[in-house]
Amino acid sequence: MSPRRSTDPEAATFTERARRQQLIDCTIDLISTRGYPSTSLSAIAERAGVSKAAVLYHFSSKDNLTRAALTQVLEQFGAYVRERVERAGDPLAAVVAYVHAMVGYQRDNRRQVRLITEMLLDDHGGTRLKTPGSHDTYDRWQSLAALLAEGQRAGALREFDPRTVALAIGGAIDGVIGHWLAHPDLDLDAATAELETFTLNAVARSAS
Repeated sequence: MSPRRSTDPEAATFTERARRQQLIDCTIDLISTRGYPSTSLSAIAERAGVSKAAVLYHFSSKDNLTRAALTQVLEQFGAYVRERVERAGDPLAAVVAYVHAMVGYQRDNRRQVRLITEMLLDDHGGTRLKTPGSHDTYDRWQSLAALLAEGQRAGALREFDPRTVALAIGGAIDGVIGHWLAHPDLDLDAATAELETFTLNAVARSAS
């Protein structure tokens, strides 16, 4: 009987953790270039230079491996955004920092963005999460809504429904990034400036 890896991540050896990370990195590379449907366990194993059985030793299925890759990317993405939001000096600056961080991470991590779009929007033939409510995924709009509500409580933002405005801002960012992925000639710096203006007009108190 072949040995089984521990189900406790803390019990994994350094070598096991390194191999798992290698497999996740190979998965991100392949999905970002080939797409989710064309990324098989055999292809991942070949890219990593190991057997398919070795992949299954660490991840019992393609779904488990790809979800692990997605979870890692989203956690890194979230940490990137939170760090920049927390450095902002006031609630309005925090919202602006959110917009810039959302675009900045995706600009600098194109492979990871491809993984996210493949996993959340276009895997399994383009059906999963292409439904109303898909913006709820991984509490994305909820975190922005909480930031907006905090700014309202501080008196820095006008009165509005944080959920609706969070969805509008998130949709605007997604639209710009989606267009940029398909058309890399888009001036993303200029687009980010427009997103900032759009957001400020949506949330800032009137000067009058």
